[in-house]
Amino acid sequence: METKNADLSALRINRSAEPTAPSGSRTWVWVAVATGAALLVAALLVWRGTFRSAVEVRLAPATMVTPGHSGALLVASGYIVAQRKAAVASKGTGRLVYLGVVEGARVRAGQVIARLEDSDVRAQLSQARANLQLSQADLHNVERSLARARVLRDSGFTSSATVDSAEARYLQVKSGIAVAQALVEGAEVALENTVIRAPFDGTVLTKNADVGEVVAPLAASAFSKAAVVTIADLRSLQAEADVSESNLEGVRVGQECEIVLDAYPEQRYPGQVAMIVPTADRAKATVQVKVAFRSLDPRVLPEMSAKVHFLPLELQATGSDTQPRLTVPASAVAERDGRSVVYIVASGRAAEVAVTAGKRLGGSVTILQGLAAGALVIDSVGDRVRPGAKVTVRKESSK
Repeated sequence: METKNADLSALRINRSAEPTAPSGSRTWVWVAVATGAALLVAALLVWRGTFRSAVEVRLAPATMVTPGHSGALLVASGYIVAQRKAAVASKGTGRLVYLGVVEGARVRAGQVIARLEDSDVRAQLSQARANLQLSQADLHNVERSLARARVLRDSGFTSSATVDSAEARYLQVKSGIAVAQALVEGAEVALENTVIRAPFDGTVLTKNADVGEVVAPLAASAFSKAAVVTIADLRSLQAEADVSESNLEGVRVGQECEIVLDAYPEQRYPGQVAMIVPTADRAKATVQVKVAFRSLDPRVLPEMSAKVHFLPLELQATGSDTQPRLTVPASAVAERDGRSVVYIVASGRAAEVAVTAGKRLGGSVTILQGLAAGALVIDSVGDRVRPGAKVTVRKESSK
């Protein structure tokens, strides 16, 4: 009871006796707090740079393009075709004994390309000539007989019937001579048919038969060949493109074009619409358009794949600019601190490349300096694409 009634005032804390911290230790505390905050911010920055998600980008190549190419009304695909082409075959049947050309050889009109075995034809020609000589000898005899019969008739020593018989024999022999001459000509033609000649100036594209094989018109059997070689006049090469019926109104004869071959994508060949074939392909709903080259290039070969760019009227009026220029998509060029830049991917990160941009061509921008043809740049540059930003390249789905 005495404890309960004790004076609790004696338990009060004497705050006046609390020690005072020195000023130097307080400064150390603030330094420690600031250092910890700085380390925390640095760790946060490292974490964001290392673990944040990469920017998904799509790459686009820097390509050489002409102004006419970029301003084309429409583009149609097709092939290079020789307008003058022939599969040269023999008119006769026989074994090939001589072939004087190979693929790529140039031939002149009338040049001997190949020969067939001709011993049997030569024998027939010799026989026909011998028959002709025999008929000519008979003609000499009947002419003399007819002359004697006429003299005897005039002298009264023979009858008119004898003269008539001599005249009939004379006419018969003359007809035989005509037949013999025709047989000689036929044998000469047969001999000429064993010689295969070039029908026009051109280049041998393919060799379809070899020495020792039997050739025949239209390949009469499974063991014979029809064409010996295929030749074409490379001066008649044209691009044949299929144009959709819905786009045909934008094409006319004489229209300026650019021909681009898949084999030489950086080369632009100026051309002109030579013909619009007056029929349509019902299955494909297209019309074939033939485009002639303005100048020939020996590198252009038949059956090469090609794309034809049909140019609008404004480019035709000023003449098509065929000088290629380096271009990238307009969305690949960004402005950073007053400079034109593009971004490439190096080691999984975006690297900035300063460029000198030129004028715009359609959806592309010409690059005057700072970039090489074929370089892959990031398309559709956004705010997240910065120097050093982690990127991942989007893979295009294959169809």
